[in-house]
Amino acid sequence: MNKETTKTVKTLLTSPKKIVIVGHKNPDGDAVGSCLGLSFFLKSLGHIVTVIMPNDFPDFLKWLPGCEEIIVFEKEVPKSTELVERANVIFTLDFNSLDRVGELQTVLEKTSAKFVMIDHHQQPADYAMATFSDVKMSSTSEMVFHFMEALGQAEKLSKEIAINLYTGIMTDTGSFRFSSTSPTTHRVAAKLIEAGAKGAIINQNVYDTNSPDRMKLLGVALHNLHILPEFNTAYITLTQKELDDHNFKKGDTEGFVNYALSVKGVVFAVIFIENKQENLVKISFRSKDDFSVNDFARNHYSGGGHINAAGGKSSQDLNKTINEFISILPRYKKQLTNA
Repeated sequence: MNKETTKTVKTLLTSPKKIVIVGHKNPDGDAVGSCLGLSFFLKSLGHIVTVIMPNDFPDFLKWLPGCEEIIVFEKEVPKSTELVERANVIFTLDFNSLDRVGELQTVLEKTSAKFVMIDHHQQPADYAMATFSDVKMSSTSEMVFHFMEALGQAEKLSKEIAINLYTGIMTDTGSFRFSSTSPTTHRVAAKLIEAGAKGAIINQNVYDTNSPDRMKLLGVALHNLHILPEFNTAYITLTQKELDDHNFKKGDTEGFVNYALSVKGVVFAVIFIENKQENLVKISFRSKDDFSVNDFARNHYSGGGHINAAGGKSSQDLNKTINEFISILPRYKKQLTNA
């Protein structure tokens, strides 16, 4: 965080404030962990802090310290709206454009509160009074740790903050195996462990609590794996019926796309998930090396994210979406085969 941004935030937080922290729609481990970690930190400075998520978050995160205090906008619209309207400061974490919060966007756009952005995705929008943006960071949770250090408050690192930030870093780095994991990431993780985050227990709580339905759904996803060797590409499909047949819950498909990327020779992996409630197909993209799925998602599927991890959507039905995807691949054949 540069000196100007640090000075702005310090001035903003000089006196006790009513603060709302917002994560993105369909919050993942980094969104929830970073928001809760920042919440505990700001409370330790004497501020009144509330965390609001646009919609519910996965069950495998509902053990995190402070998660019981998260307000879900879709479930408590009047309360959430009132809190945003009364806020002096709003922190937006793990997203950089207000269209990433669903229907909460309208409420945020009407508030007179000052915005602070902490995020590591590409091409941030210009809506915040103070922006801490770094696409080289492993996660927003790592950035929250550096945010505390920049404010000269590293001693405020508590066990609750450490657990939440470690969870966010661990999940967003694929357990420290993605290319975004830097030496600094490991040093931060070590400090979080020293502060009370027990990596083995956190790993178990996140990854070893699968329901039988989720494991069977993974089996269906792997059965639906298609490999296109001429493009070093693999994709997975899941229909609404397949989700319903396995009592799908939010977060159940988390990480499925990585199985496609783990196939030998695959550089580009995609999962297409039918969502008939919203009349769209949700898409997750993953890649290796320098093939940018951020660019691919932005160019073709109204999405974006990171170079090697991004999301998007299609308003066409599942079959048309897949056929369109396959028809696009020849344009990228040189990049994919040279990766």
